[in-house]
Amino acid sequence: MTIRVLLADDQTIVRTGMAMILAAEDDIEVVAQAADGVAAIQQAEEHRPDVVLMDIRMPRLNGIEALAHLHRSGAAHTPKVVMVTTFDDDEYVHQALHHGACGFLLKDAGPRLLAEAVRCAASGEALISPSITVRLLQRFARPAAAPARPSPLSQRETEVTALVSRGHTNTEVATALHISAGTVKTHLTNIQAKLGLRNRVEIAAWAWESGLTR
Repeated sequence: MTIRVLLADDQTIVRTGMAMILAAEDDIEVVAQAADGVAAIQQAEEHRPDVVLMDIRMPRLNGIEALAHLHRSGAAHTPKVVMVTTFDDDEYVHQALHHGACGFLLKDAGPRLLAEAVRCAASGEALISPSITVRLLQRFARPAAAPARPSPLSQRETEVTALVSRGHTNTEVATALHISAGTVKTHLTNIQAKLGLRNRVEIAAWAWESGLTR
Protein backbone atom coordinates (compact mmCIF):
# COMPACT_ATOMS: atom_id res chain seq x y z
CA MET A 1 0.00 0.00 0.00
CA THR A 2 1.15 3.54 -0.76
CA ILE A 3 1.76 5.87 2.18
CA ARG A 4 0.17 9.26 1.53
CA VAL A 5 2.22 12.18 2.85
CA LEU A 6 1.60 15.88 3.46
CA LEU A 7 4.63 18.18 3.71
CA ALA A 8 4.19 21.29 5.87
CA ASP A 9 7.12 23.72 5.93
CA ASP A 10 7.38 27.44 5.26
CA GLN A 11 10.64 27.01 3.32
CA THR A 12 9.94 26.14 -0.30
CA ILE A 13 13.38 24.65 -0.81
CA VAL A 14 12.88 22.28 2.13
CA ARG A 15 9.50 21.10 0.86
CA THR A 16 10.87 20.68 -2.67
CA GLY A 17 13.84 18.66 -1.44
CA MET A 18 11.68 16.39 0.69
CA ALA A 19 9.21 15.88 -2.15
CA MET A 20 11.99 14.90 -4.56
CA ILE A 21 13.45 12.42 -2.08
CA LEU A 22 10.12 10.80 -1.29
CA ALA A 23 9.10 10.68 -4.96
CA ALA A 24 11.89 8.16 -5.50
CA GLU A 25 10.26 5.73 -3.07
CA ASP A 26 7.83 3.21 -4.57
CA ASP A 27 5.63 3.03 -1.48
CA ILE A 28 5.38 6.77 -0.67
CA GLU A 29 3.36 9.48 -2.40
CA VAL A 30 3.40 13.19 -1.54
CA VAL A 31 -0.24 14.21 -1.96
CA ALA A 32 -0.03 17.84 -0.81
CA GLN A 33 2.22 20.61 0.48
CA ALA A 34 1.59 23.55 2.81
CA ALA A 35 3.60 26.66 3.66
CA ASP A 36 2.04 27.38 7.08
CA GLY A 37 -0.05 25.79 9.78
CA VAL A 38 -3.39 27.02 8.52
CA ALA A 39 -2.74 25.61 5.05
CA ALA A 40 -1.51 22.36 6.62
CA ILE A 41 -4.83 21.88 8.40
CA GLN A 42 -6.77 22.67 5.23
CA GLN A 43 -4.67 20.30 3.11
CA ALA A 44 -4.87 17.54 5.72
CA GLU A 45 -8.65 17.77 5.84
CA GLU A 46 -8.89 17.77 2.04
CA HIS A 47 -6.37 15.05 1.19
CA ARG A 48 -6.51 12.92 4.38
CA PRO A 49 -2.82 11.90 4.36
CA ASP A 50 -1.49 8.98 6.37
CA VAL A 51 1.54 10.94 7.57
CA VAL A 52 2.25 14.67 7.97
CA LEU A 53 5.83 15.95 8.12
CA MET A 54 5.25 19.15 10.08
CA ASP A 55 7.71 21.99 10.61
CA ILE A 56 7.51 23.47 14.10
CA ARG A 57 8.15 27.10 13.25
CA MET A 58 5.71 28.33 10.61
CA PRO A 59 3.74 31.56 10.05
CA ARG A 60 0.05 32.10 10.84
CA LEU A 61 -0.13 28.89 12.86
CA ASN A 62 2.91 27.02 14.13
CA GLY A 63 3.36 23.28 13.89
CA ILE A 64 2.38 22.61 17.51
CA GLU A 65 -0.91 24.44 17.10
CA ALA A 66 -1.62 22.71 13.80
CA LEU A 67 -0.80 19.34 15.39
CA ALA A 68 -3.18 20.04 18.27
CA HIS A 69 -5.95 20.86 15.80
CA LEU A 70 -5.37 17.71 13.74
CA HIS A 71 -5.46 15.58 16.90
CA ARG A 72 -8.39 17.36 18.53
CA SER A 73 -11.15 15.30 20.07
CA GLY A 74 -13.71 14.25 17.51
CA ALA A 75 -11.50 14.87 14.46
CA ALA A 76 -12.78 12.99 11.43
CA HIS A 77 -9.25 12.09 10.32
CA THR A 78 -6.16 11.92 12.53
CA PRO A 79 -2.94 11.46 10.56
CA LYS A 80 0.36 10.45 12.10
CA VAL A 81 2.43 13.61 12.60
CA VAL A 82 6.22 13.77 12.61
CA MET A 83 7.64 17.08 13.77
CA VAL A 84 10.50 18.52 11.70
CA THR A 85 12.85 20.21 14.14
CA THR A 86 16.30 21.42 15.05
CA PHE A 87 17.87 21.30 18.48
CA ASP A 88 16.98 24.99 18.81
CA ASP A 89 13.35 23.86 18.99
CA ASP A 90 13.79 21.78 22.13
CA GLU A 91 11.34 23.87 24.17
CA TYR A 92 8.54 22.59 21.93
CA VAL A 93 9.27 18.89 22.33
CA HIS A 94 7.04 18.21 25.30
CA GLN A 95 4.20 20.24 23.81
CA ALA A 96 4.44 18.13 20.66
CA LEU A 97 4.46 14.90 22.66
CA HIS A 98 1.41 15.92 24.65
CA HIS A 99 -0.47 16.63 21.45
CA GLY A 100 0.35 13.22 19.97
CA ALA A 101 3.42 13.73 17.78
CA CYS A 102 4.89 10.35 16.94
CA GLY A 103 8.46 11.41 16.31
CA PHE A 104 10.98 14.06 15.42
CA LEU A 105 13.08 14.56 12.32
CA LEU A 106 16.02 16.90 11.94
CA LYS A 107 15.89 19.24 8.98
CA ASP A 108 19.26 18.04 7.77
CA ALA A 109 18.21 14.38 7.80
CA GLY A 110 19.33 12.46 4.74
CA PRO A 111 17.15 10.61 2.21
CA ARG A 112 17.29 7.27 4.05
CA LEU A 113 16.16 8.75 7.36
CA LEU A 114 13.41 10.80 5.72
CA ALA A 115 11.86 7.72 4.10
CA GLU A 116 12.36 5.74 7.32
CA ALA A 117 10.54 8.46 9.26
CA VAL A 118 7.51 8.19 7.01
CA ARG A 119 7.40 4.40 7.10
CA CYS A 120 7.89 4.22 10.86
CA ALA A 121 5.09 6.69 11.49
CA ALA A 122 2.73 4.91 9.11
CA SER A 123 3.37 1.55 10.77
CA GLY A 124 2.88 2.88 14.28
CA GLU A 125 6.55 2.81 15.24
CA ALA A 126 6.74 6.10 17.03
CA LEU A 127 10.49 6.63 16.94
CA ILE A 128 12.09 8.19 13.89
CA SER A 129 15.70 8.17 14.94
CA PRO A 130 16.32 6.76 18.42
CA SER A 131 19.44 8.86 18.93
CA ILE A 132 17.60 12.06 18.02
CA THR A 133 14.66 11.33 20.29
CA VAL A 134 16.85 10.28 23.19
CA ARG A 135 18.96 13.44 23.01
CA LEU A 136 15.87 15.60 22.92
CA LEU A 137 14.28 13.77 25.83
CA GLN A 138 17.49 13.86 27.86
CA ARG A 139 17.58 17.63 27.63
CA PHE A 140 14.00 17.81 28.83
CA ALA A 141 14.24 15.19 31.54
CA ARG A 142 12.69 16.43 34.77
CA PRO A 143 13.44 14.17 37.73
CA ALA A 144 10.09 13.40 39.24
CA ALA A 145 9.28 14.05 42.86
CA ALA A 146 8.48 11.09 45.05
CA PRO A 147 5.77 9.19 43.18
CA ALA A 148 2.30 9.42 44.59
CA ARG A 149 1.81 5.73 44.00
CA PRO A 150 3.92 2.76 42.91
CA SER A 151 4.54 2.23 39.23
CA PRO A 152 1.87 -0.02 37.70
CA LEU A 153 4.49 -1.73 35.53
CA SER A 154 5.81 -5.20 36.15
CA GLN A 155 9.54 -5.78 36.41
CA ARG A 156 9.74 -6.98 32.80
CA GLU A 157 7.66 -4.04 31.57
CA THR A 158 9.96 -1.70 33.46
CA GLU A 159 12.98 -3.28 31.76
CA VAL A 160 11.35 -2.87 28.34
CA THR A 161 10.46 0.76 29.12
CA ALA A 162 14.01 1.56 30.19
CA LEU A 163 15.49 0.14 26.99
CA VAL A 164 12.93 1.91 24.78
CA SER A 165 13.70 5.19 26.52
CA ARG A 166 17.35 4.81 25.53
CA GLY A 167 16.42 4.46 21.88
CA HIS A 168 16.56 0.69 21.43
CA THR A 169 14.46 -0.86 18.66
CA ASN A 170 12.11 -3.77 19.30
CA THR A 171 14.72 -6.17 17.93
CA GLU A 172 17.42 -4.75 20.21
CA VAL A 173 15.12 -4.93 23.23
CA ALA A 174 14.30 -8.54 22.39
CA THR A 175 17.99 -9.43 22.12
CA ALA A 176 18.90 -7.69 25.37
CA LEU A 177 16.13 -9.39 27.33
CA HIS A 178 16.31 -12.77 25.52
CA ILE A 179 12.69 -12.62 24.42
CA SER A 180 10.98 -12.51 21.03
CA ALA A 181 10.17 -9.31 19.13
CA GLY A 182 6.50 -10.29 19.33
CA THR A 183 6.73 -10.42 23.11
CA VAL A 184 8.29 -6.95 23.12
CA LYS A 185 5.32 -5.62 21.11
CA THR A 186 2.92 -7.22 23.58
CA HIS A 187 4.75 -5.58 26.50
CA LEU A 188 4.64 -2.20 24.74
CA THR A 189 0.89 -2.53 24.21
CA ASN A 190 0.41 -3.36 27.89
CA ILE A 191 2.66 -0.50 28.98
CA GLN A 192 0.71 2.00 26.88
CA ALA A 193 -2.56 0.73 28.33
CA LYS A 194 -1.35 0.88 31.94
CA LEU A 195 0.17 4.37 31.62
CA GLY A 196 -2.49 5.83 29.33
CA LEU A 197 0.07 6.64 26.62
CA ARG A 198 -0.37 6.66 22.85
CA ASN A 199 2.99 5.54 21.50
CA ARG A 200 6.58 4.62 22.30
CA VAL A 201 7.80 8.23 22.19
CA GLU A 202 5.42 8.99 25.04
CA ILE A 203 6.71 5.87 26.82
CA ALA A 204 10.25 7.21 26.48
CA ALA A 205 9.18 10.65 27.70
CA TRP A 206 7.46 9.09 30.72
CA ALA A 207 10.60 7.11 31.53
CA TRP A 208 12.82 10.20 31.39
CA GLU A 209 10.43 12.37 33.36
CA SER A 210 9.94 9.73 36.04
CA GLY A 211 13.67 9.21 36.48
CA LEU A 212 13.54 5.59 35.33
CA THR A 213 16.50 6.06 32.96
CA ARG A 214 18.86 7.47 35.57
